Amino acid sequence: MRAERRELKKGFGEITLWPEVPDDLWHLEQLIVPGSFVFSTTLRTVEIPHDRLRPEKAEKKPVRLGIRVEKVYFHHTSNRLRVHGIIEYGPDIGAHHTFNIEPGSELSMLKTWSRLDLERIARAEASTTFGAIHILTIEEGEAQLFRIRQYGPEWVDTITQGSGKGSGIDGKAIFFENVCSRLALVAGPIVIAGPGFIKDDFMKYLKERAVQIRERCQAVETRSTGRSGVQEVIGQGVLERIAGDIQLEREVTLMSEFLTRIARGEAVAYGTAEVMEAVTCGAAEQILVADSVLRDPSIEKLLEEGERIRATINVLSTSFEPGMQLASLGGIAALLRYRMR
Repeated sequence: MRAERRELKKGFGEITLWPEVPDDLWHLEQLIVPGSFVFSTTLRTVEIPHDRLRPEKAEKKPVRLGIRVEKVYFHHTSNRLRVHGIIEYGPDIGAHHTFNIEPGSELSMLKTWSRLDLERIARAEASTTFGAIHILTIEEGEAQLFRIRQYGPEWVDTITQGSGKGSGIDGKAIFFENVCSRLALVAGPIVIAGPGFIKDDFMKYLKERAVQIRERCQAVETRSTGRSGVQEVIGQGVLERIAGDIQLEREVTLMSEFLTRIARGEAVAYGTAEVMEAVTCGAAEQILVADSVLRDPSIEKLLEEGERIRATINVLSTSFEPGMQLASLGGIAALLRYRMR
């Protein structure tokens, strides 16, 4: 993401943003809220005046519009962000229009920016290479490839050995060849993860048959494969060492700490009422909030109070398992400095 900040007065002002990768569209979905004023250049039908030589017709031309946002939705499959609202600047004021924002588009937003908004923009600016990391989890006869997005793991492909799992050396060689061919289509670092010796055998195969791919790979031991295996890799801090972006690892670590404390009966709070009580008493040290509830007015007020007592605010993506777990517990929780009861 590229950003051009204009002077903000008491947090209010205009910021121009250029999304560069699909991850940036997810960030924009969190930043653009109903009521925001968004500007972008778009194609809109413009009527051509009638003359004697040709009949009246309409053409689509690029125009600069400003809309008051009503709805926003990120289409993960098409990597497109749809921003719908009522035109307040430009032709056809009062009409409805939808911006289709893709990587490479430009938009400006006029609103009151919170500290979390500005931190999100800074993170997006610093993390444009993060989506280039892939994790391959592998077991006998099956491998799953995931691309790491800032909002969580994105499944890319599953490669199988057919119905002959563990069908012998020849079958394994064909399986490895198919996996290798798939990895040749992706760029950037690759983590090979899984239990047992299968990942080590595959690394040896790459060293003998595909040295250029092998140079981009590192092996990591995990107890499981699939999305659970990916979460283990992230929790081990591998992505931090590769890319320097610790957000996903932090989400896994924080949620693991929260669940461990619950099991031990230690100092935690969850649900809006409990967390608000903890904040009011000054007991909240780390606040965990799911991105799906950020626009709830009661949550906004709670987070403002949390900032006032210098609690650390951590936003968890509900596209990733820790955020899903948090959402199922009410969307907000806190690690406390001390037990309240």
